[in-house]
Amino acid sequence: MSALFEPLTLRSLTIPNRIWMAPMCQYSAADHGPDMGVPTDWHFAHLAARAVGGVGLILTEATAVSPEGRISPVDLGLWNDRQVEAFRRITSFLEANGAVPGVQLAHAGRKASTDRPWRGGGPVGPEAHGWTTVAPSPLPFAEGYPTPHEVTTDDIGRVVRDFAAAAQRALAAGFKVVEIHGAHGYLINEFLSPHSNHRTDEYGGSFENRTRLALEIVDAVRAVWPEELPLFFRISATDWLTENPQDAREGWTADDTVRFAKELAAHGVDLLDTSTGGNAPDATIPTAPGYQVPFAARVHDETGLPVAAVGLITDAHQAEEVVSSGRADAVLLGRELLRNPYWPLQAAAALGLPPRRPAQYGRAA
Repeated sequence: MSALFEPLTLRSLTIPNRIWMAPMCQYSAADHGPDMGVPTDWHFAHLAARAVGGVGLILTEATAVSPEGRISPVDLGLWNDRQVEAFRRITSFLEANGAVPGVQLAHAGRKASTDRPWRGGGPVGPEAHGWTTVAPSPLPFAEGYPTPHEVTTDDIGRVVRDFAAAAQRALAAGFKVVEIHGAHGYLINEFLSPHSNHRTDEYGGSFENRTRLALEIVDAVRAVWPEELPLFFRISATDWLTENPQDAREGWTADDTVRFAKELAAHGVDLLDTSTGGNAPDATIPTAPGYQVPFAARVHDETGLPVAAVGLITDAHQAEEVVSSGRADAVLLGRELLRNPYWPLQAAAALGLPPRRPAQYGRAA
């Protein structure tokens, strides 16, 4: 038997295996007009291929809850019904081919309004359909980035409502998992970390204040998301600042993550998707295979909350060990699934299991 290919049940949803697809931006939507933020044939082909390849849970790229929440002008969104209709075609195909469709809901905060990475990836202005970014404090993300608008309490309330409305649209679109993006230096992570949150009101300063927005969003989404379906939260377990003895800056830490994971569980989060970094562009980050797994393992051990591990997981035996050892309940593959949409089928063969091929591919056995 293989732990990697065991089903996992969260609430009333059973995911057929523990090989999941991490959200990865495709920068392929229209940047203006009525089709702005609407999934295209590219998104359908990209996600459908991984379902055919045997992935158990497929999470869309970061899908913005509002136009200004997009990372780039060509990202996906869930703020209108036209987007819902286009997503239905995708979720229907994923489910028909054995995969669970999930969506990552996001607001990019001060890292929004950027170009496609193959065109440099830097900030863009109105001439390229960009916009003014927002953040907890008026601190640019990096040199060359504009100073963001500091959100008011009214703005914060609007963001919370946008997440809830997007979750309702996600349900209408056929998604079975919602993941709230609280990582990688985007808006929620910006509030969590003292590196980017210099506020002095009820949303800044203390740990309780800095986590307030995230918990308000979780509560708002959980209130509209069906009780029988799971809610995930993606977190950067560390900014790689405080825990680096060579870096004097204060940031979000692994201790904070463990403490916050307990709060998330109490507010109805069913799994923590554990990543790292993204809030300080010049932080020193290791790149060894599986370098983020220990953070997932610590959350799992100290809180009991189910976790998914991510980060340079590329080999079937490596993934099997992460799950079978109990360090994580599932693995999320990113770039490896871009390189090889059929990685799960090949992993099954490497582990001595019969792969779950589509009936149409039966003769390839």
